[in-house]
Amino acid sequence: MTPKTHKSEETAIRRIALAYPNTREDHPWGETAFKVKDKAFIFMRCDEDGLSIGMKLPQSNAEALDYSFCEPTHYGLGKSGWVTATFSPTDKVPMDLLQPWIDESFRAVAPKTLVKQMDGEKTPVPTKSRTKAQSQ
Repeated sequence: MTPKTHKSEETAIRRIALAYPNTREDHPWGETAFKVKDKAFIFMRCDEDGLSIGMKLPQSNAEALDYSFCEPTHYGLGKSGWVTATFSPTDKVPMDLLQPWIDESFRAVAPKTLVKQMDGEKTPVPTKSRTKAQSQ
């Protein structure tokens, strides 16, 4: 019998990640990384041992670490807010929880102008300030 893997979840994570603008997939260190402007916002591994996904979570870091499947990302990244969620081949992967974390990670790493464009915000146009003499 072939051991269960999380290929469908891996495919879903890939689809979610690559839907963000200026995102590409890379394969450093034998893992999959999703990058925006050459900065990684997801590190993922999926094999017969299960699925792991590392994301930068500056806002929900503490909440994420309350889950038994999460821990600070190794290699010193945990100090910068990175969290790794790990699932054995038989674990249910909570995609409804991971999706907002993926979004948070993208927004934490992406250039701020790109996030504003994504959100439909326009860059404010500077206005001339009125001097005291002009207002009199």
